[in-house]
Amino acid sequence: MDDPAPGTGPGVRALPITGRSPAPRLGVAVVDALVDVIVSGAVLPGDTLPPESALSQQFGVSRTVLRESVKRLEEKGLVAVGQGRGTVVQPTRSWNTMDRVVLKALIAHDETLGVLDELTVVRSSLEAAMAAETARRRSAVQLELLRSALEEMRRSVQDAAAFNAADITFHEVVMATSGNRLAESIARVLYERARESARYDVYAPPALREVTLREHQAVFAAVEAGLDDAAERAMHAHVTDAWTRRRPPDHEGTQRER
Repeated sequence: MDDPAPGTGPGVRALPITGRSPAPRLGVAVVDALVDVIVSGAVLPGDTLPPESALSQQFGVSRTVLRESVKRLEEKGLVAVGQGRGTVVQPTRSWNTMDRVVLKALIAHDETLGVLDELTVVRSSLEAAMAAETARRRSAVQLELLRSALEEMRRSVQDAAAFNAADITFHEVVMATSGNRLAESIARVLYERARESARYDVYAPPALREVTLREHQAVFAAVEAGLDDAAERAMHAHVTDAWTRRRPPDHEGTQRER
């Protein structure tokens, strides 16, 4: 019987990875799986990932694919590759938490909901600042776009999908009108990752959608009147209160009764 390849013997720990993706997406699947393993705590900062040969065998990919995947992890700040030291998992402070894959995994594995709490703090501050700027610089055309989104929210209070789509449009118009491209980019990433989480994007009955509608009306009224301070306060209150309404009270990610 042939000897096992170096780094694939019985003493090498296999990572807790399940399933494989179609060949065209193997590299993406490897990155996603490794990010998930690291963020979940299955391997800890300071730990060394299994050798390249072992990971290639476990994933069923070539060493070239594996090497490129590890390079993506290094770009995300999750690992450092050192000559003679292997691939070492980095401290969480080194992780690029704004990276789409990393942030999604952080939210998925955070049983305390602390990541979504922090996300809301940052997002509310950014969107509030953008709402204030929008109130200072909005044009008649931009006001009409906001009014149109608001009217669609009003018409679709009984239709969750249509209501949420109009809600998103309202926020996007506010952010785009502000002219703050950096804040818009960061806030958009945070909002998109939050909406991907079942713990954030929970079902809201029509009564709560009415509350959301009133909060958007307050933002619009301030923007239309050119009251930047009022627009800032209204947007900050809306984003914060919207998460408070969604947040499960038991801190364990269990959705409220629908």
